Amino acid sequence: MADPRIMDVTLDERTILWRSADIEQERRIAIFDLLEGNYFRPLRDQADGYAGPYRLSLSVEEGRLVLAIARQDGSALETLVLALGRFRRPIRDYFAICDSYYQAIRNATAQQIETVDMARRGIHNEAAELLKERLDGKIEIDFDTARRLFTLVCVLHIKG
Repeated sequence: MADPRIMDVTLDERTILWRSADIEQERRIAIFDLLEGNYFRPLRDQADGYAGPYRLSLSVEEGRLVLAIARQDGSALETLVLALGRFRRPIRDYFAICDSYYQAIRNATAQQIETVDMARRGIHNEAAELLKERLDGKIEIDFDTARRLFTLVCVLHIKG
């Protein structure tokens, strides 16, 4: 029976040099929300018909996003490698707007916070659509899953 979802996700901690309390909170929330509800279906048929759930490991190697997909028991299924060139600007923009958002939370009016948060969500949504596009034909995911995975991709890019 098919169970097209991620049951576990890990990040390659070797690529994360530093993260603030705010970023750590974003990471925890993204992983929690991702595991609570996601749709993730690799499109390559498996000889034995395996169709989930999946363990996903994310890393960045030589400027590429690596998605290592494994079965529930941890045995490897496939590894996808995506060039990150098209994500550089959305990642940079997302970091910049997140910094503004965290500063606004501490110092701004409710209306200013809402304005920055709307901009942050807009960038996040555009990046999620880009991720869905880049995975098209390889992995079928829903929008919320794409948003949460993009957050985790951003976490992997923190350099201190």
